[in-house]
Amino acid sequence: MLTLPSSAEPIFMSLSVAFSDSVFQHALVLMVGAILARGRHTVTAILQIMGPLASAHFSTYHRVLSRAAWSPQLLQRMLARLVLELLPLDRVVEVVMDETVARHGGPKVYGRGCHRDAVRSSHSHSVFCWGHKWVTLAILVPIPLARGSWALPISTTLYLPKKLCRAQKRRYKTVTDLARQMIASLIHAFPERKFMFVGDGAYGTVELAAFCSRHGHALVSRLRPDAALYAEPPKTSGRRLLVGRRLDSPRKAIERKNASWTQRRILWYGQRKRKLRWLTGLAIWYRRGRTPIRLRWVYVQDREGKYEDTCLFSTDLGLRPEEIIQRYIRRWWIEVTFEEVRAHLGFETTRQWSRKATLRAAPALLGMYTVVSLIFVAHARHHKLRPQSTPWYHKEHITFSDALVIVRRLFWEKTVMSHWCKNGQCDKLPVSLRRLVLDEFCMAA
Repeated sequence: MLTLPSSAEPIFMSLSVAFSDSVFQHALVLMVGAILARGRHTVTAILQIMGPLASAHFSTYHRVLSRAAWSPQLLQRMLARLVLELLPLDRVVEVVMDETVARHGGPKVYGRGCHRDAVRSSHSHSVFCWGHKWVTLAILVPIPLARGSWALPISTTLYLPKKLCRAQKRRYKTVTDLARQMIASLIHAFPERKFMFVGDGAYGTVELAAFCSRHGHALVSRLRPDAALYAEPPKTSGRRLLVGRRLDSPRKAIERKNASWTQRRILWYGQRKRKLRWLTGLAIWYRRGRTPIRLRWVYVQDREGKYEDTCLFSTDLGLRPEEIIQRYIRRWWIEVTFEEVRAHLGFETTRQWSRKATLRAAPALLGMYTVVSLIFVAHARHHKLRPQSTPWYHKEHITFSDALVIVRRLFWEKTVMSHWCKNGQCDKLPVSLRRLVLDEFCMAA
């Protein structure tokens, strides 16, 4: 068993329940190596940086992903438990959901499809690439010394194209179906928690809104401006009606001359205040054959003219319009997570192609983002930390790259050097030289 830093040991021991003892020893080497590795995060690159600490045969570590028996679902559940421990029990947990495309070529790669890459596309130009589309749930958690919250991934599922589902004779599941499955698992695992799920327009469906409302949780997402909205049903002595009269859609409501707009400066993307105005209303969202959903809709206009109009909704009728806007804006933190995982944890550099290895590798790297953040939070409780600043680049807030540098330094000092340097040999190095070497080893990029 590797020697672990005191901030990291309880976290890794909590995750060990998903593995047998023998598999966990090899998985621990891969997890530590994934934190220390820079650039490519293939199994071979991880073994190279771990060196003699990876004492088993190299094929053993490849089999951890491709053949070994362990439970990714239980691992994700324990990861969610660790994240929820950072939040008060009486607090509504904000869960953001989104999908990202990881490029992965090769005709034999399992689950590969041609997807629109939202990161490289724009409104006028779409970029398609071959790879995997991953649907992810992440919990928003305030991080010490950081600007805003971080979206910590807790569950990731692969979206399979229709052609592959047809070839495997399995039911095709949309992105919303996969999100609903992960939401159901989260609700079942933590019945004592109150969740608020936030997603973009892909998750703004009647089915998902009905599912969240039925289980006592809320959904915030985008609403079609021409959505069919209805009033409350009138009380009748006969059969109970589902909905009342048809109301104006948000698009028609904003055209009324007597529309009561509210204008205010509120926090926008980039943590900057922006002048907005909005129109809101209560209605029932209904589609034939579906459960009627009571919601509050908010039509938002940017008074500075940079952003296009947006229509949002919340199934929590108690939320004020500005709260709905700000909660939707906070969804952007999951996009930051995807970018950080690509830049620092080698999200698109894996080379697995078999079914089991493909379904494990990418979710494991997204989970390592959460693990690094948890170790950083545990370390920050007992140490005074500050961003990695230079005379030509001053930083006021901690970013994930700073957290990764701090966590890497912990593992280099407590795990790697404690193995290599016996009897205090590393302490004989000059302090400036040792600091220079560690800085080079721990660089985030």
